[in-house]
Amino acid sequence: MRSEHLKGLIAAPFTPMHKDGSLNTSLIPQYYEMLKANGVTGAFICGSTGEGVSMTMEEKKAAAEAWSAATKGDKDFKVMLFLGGTSIADCKELALYAKQIGLYAISFTAPFYFKPANAAMLAKACAEVAEAVPGMPFYYYHIPVLTGVNIAMYDLLQEVDGKIPNFAGIKYTHEDFMDFLSCMRFQNGKYDMLWGRDENMLSALVLGTKGAVGSTFNYAAPLYYELIDAFNNNELEKAQALQQQSIDMIRLLGKYGGIATGKAYMKLTGMDCGEFRLPVKNMSAEQFGLFKKDVEQLNFSSFSSRLPAEQPAAR
Repeated sequence: MRSEHLKGLIAAPFTPMHKDGSLNTSLIPQYYEMLKANGVTGAFICGSTGEGVSMTMEEKKAAAEAWSAATKGDKDFKVMLFLGGTSIADCKELALYAKQIGLYAISFTAPFYFKPANAAMLAKACAEVAEAVPGMPFYYYHIPVLTGVNIAMYDLLQEVDGKIPNFAGIKYTHEDFMDFLSCMRFQNGKYDMLWGRDENMLSALVLGTKGAVGSTFNYAAPLYYELIDAFNNNELEKAQALQQQSIDMIRLLGKYGGIATGKAYMKLTGMDCGEFRLPVKNMSAEQFGLFKKDVEQLNFSSFSSRLPAEQPAAR
């Protein structure tokens, strides 16, 4: 099985929450329409940005069902479900559910409590999950900053090649460009390598990436498409300036506490996804006021994603 190589921007959506911390799946149809209106080609749901590791099995199924229903009939918009990593049995159950409701692909990361000792053991864990849904594309999610499992992905590809027929590729959220390029060129580009560091998009474009998964694509997709166009047109100084805009925007995540700042950006676009669950820290009202002032200095509204009603009329 040789799966499709995905192109364009794939968002890693936030999971919408009510004020009491319960899921707000009613927002997902509007969320999908917003992503679609801004040129986003897919959604990597229940990942790090989507708080999948903070959700119960039933909640992940509910979120997946809502995305499936919202995108039904849109074959051009690919929904990929992150399964988790600590319980292989739970991952297999969720994979079967993803197939049942018609999602495009599944994704799995390294077990991060009892960690695999090497690429061979990681490949065995991947195989057990992938084999549960043999006709469905399986992506490994490489994010060692959170899992603590920093195995070279080139080594993983060597272990899985020819052994896991539905192993489609890797969501690569790391900064090892040497390893990334080697994976891209492995077996003449057999595997789909999706870039996962928004702040390094330009560097990944130089290496030849065509698809990327990122959290900031939720609220700044126009910025990245402009960056891609500038690179493709050999306007490198413009592309560098646009990448710097991305970096300046992402720096505010660190300034205001981390990943939860992304939901604050979403609120400014007009889509309130609530707050992050514990143990992630959310902004106070006072911090949000300061954040809005910093965002104004970035001229965020000039490159932010817009709700469908705010999209410019077709010419």
